[in-house]
Amino acid sequence: MEDEYAKLFRRMNPPRVVIDNNACEDATVIQVDSVNRHGILLEVVQVLTDVNLVITKAYISSDAGWFMDVFNVIDQDGNKIRDKEVIDYIQRRIESNASFAPSLRGSVGVMPSEEHTSIELSGTDRPGLLSEVCAVLADLHCTVVNAEIWTHNARAAAVVHVQDDYTGCAIKDPKRLSTIKELLCNVLKGSNDLKTANMTLSPPGVTNRGRRLHQIMFADRDYERVGGAGLRGVGDKSSRPHVTVVDCIQKDYTVITMRSKDRPNLLFDIICTLTDMQYVVFHGVVHTGKMEAYQEFYIRHVDGLPISSEAERERVIQCLEAAIERRASEGLELELCTEDRVGLLSDITRIFRENSLCIKRAEISTKGGKAKDTFHVTDVTGNPVDPKIIDSIRGQIGHTILKVKHNSSTSPTAPQESTMGFLFGNLFKARTFQNFKLVRSCS
Repeated sequence: MEDEYAKLFRRMNPPRVVIDNNACEDATVIQVDSVNRHGILLEVVQVLTDVNLVITKAYISSDAGWFMDVFNVIDQDGNKIRDKEVIDYIQRRIESNASFAPSLRGSVGVMPSEEHTSIELSGTDRPGLLSEVCAVLADLHCTVVNAEIWTHNARAAAVVHVQDDYTGCAIKDPKRLSTIKELLCNVLKGSNDLKTANMTLSPPGVTNRGRRLHQIMFADRDYERVGGAGLRGVGDKSSRPHVTVVDCIQKDYTVITMRSKDRPNLLFDIICTLTDMQYVVFHGVVHTGKMEAYQEFYIRHVDGLPISSEAERERVIQCLEAAIERRASEGLELELCTEDRVGLLSDITRIFRENSLCIKRAEISTKGGKAKDTFHVTDVTGNPVDPKIIDSIRGQIGHTILKVKHNSSTSPTAPQESTMGFLFGNLFKARTFQNFKLVRSCS
């Protein structure tokens, strides 16, 4: 009866979204009011992420059964959001019920699909792994239409959408799928894999691809560091996130603070991890500068209790560090734009492997007969790639086809310490929300 009452109460009080371009000089302000429930913060942040918005500041408050959040957002060019289609989409997604509305971005787990078969992979990372996976798929007459690949702490995970070369449709034959699974598992295992390699078809339902990759790597326990694995080059500790977990005894919360280099999707990745670990954010503040992002959350477990043991505290720190690092740009960013063809991805990754490039992260997409792929690469030791090697690779592939987009190794590094010592109330002063009260520091 209590559950039915909660459902009725939510239906009678649907989310309300106010999008204001006048409240802040340099950002669009989005306010969301709703009945609170577990996972709603992630759903709202995912909606904003789906339309490529950058969250520069945020207030989060969800005490007393009510969810009231404020987000300052800009587009990828640093401008306010004035596109009516995007504004209408945000309001429609959140106000209708974000958990059931379709996403603008790629999703996994739509089973069955007439267009593609969705495959999830996990295993030990090594140089050339993506090339070997692509070669196997090409030999089995599978075309990769979309994919996202992450590596972290010597582990690799991928969500790959494939089609039959001949029909352009999903692969459904059980015997053929069994062969694909067997051969891919052999590739993922390698010669001395101490952990289990996995290849599965995505389960029924619709899951954001980024969130699914977080779940795969979390299940693979990539947050457990083994020796020097996962470090970003020799002596480079400055790029590591700084996470602290302390008690707020007076208010019965656990307080998490995080400082790291800012990047796209950072808030989404952190909220994904906290949600999947069954924690609820009751209050929070987010602030991003030119180089650094600062986030502070007051949390409890879904059972209403704060973190109670040192082991749990350490695990939360490790998991949040992993969430921040998984999608961090590492190495040289290369962008490939060309006409799509059968075997293209296999050929490109083979050239990378033959030139001793290690793919740390990749996003593969095809649309309208065009392939647009992004690769983050280092050399096999994790260090920056020799520019002469990149010039040689571009010569083989085509200088107009493969372009250098960004080199994270030459980017300025965020400072370890920050002057941002403020907590909650004095962070922002947007005039529209001066009366928006948040819990202050428990000191």
